[in-house]
Amino acid sequence: MTSTRHELAPHPFGTEIGIQEIVEQLSTHKAWEDKYRLLIQFARKLPTLTNEEIQQTQEVKGCENRVWIGALINDDETFHFYGDSEGRVVKGLFAILLAAIEQKTAKEIMEIDFNGLLAQTGLSGQLSESRQNGIQALITAIQNIVSEMTPA
Repeated sequence: MTSTRHELAPHPFGTEIGIQEIVEQLSTHKAWEDKYRLLIQFARKLPTLTNEEIQQTQEVKGCENRVWIGALINDDETFHFYGDSEGRVVKGLFAILLAAIEQKTAKEIMEIDFNGLLAQTGLSGQLSESRQNGIQALITAIQNIVSEMTPA
């Protein structure tokens, strides 16, 4: 499906809000409460999907909250990912991933060290095991979507 990124579920992550900016904001805060507040702020900036938009996504299994993810390939062969979650913290974590993958090519996305990126934020050691599993499920879903949508 070829499209431009503004047609479906636009968001500011990866364009107006870059991954380096997010990493810097999170890494400057040491207390979990401060990081948690930032995650909630990121979640608020990720628009809620409509029922119609949710129909065009897949639900990610393995997350403690329901999470939906969808993607389009832009005309320049970069990806536009979008999604939503019922949980605010999970939605904030998803926003971080979106900032890293938005408008990147398949090759660029597959080369991202997501766990290293999360470690830079200081979140890795502070997430519960179920949230760690959920973020890994989301990373796997992203990689699977890229593989499925990229011609061999």
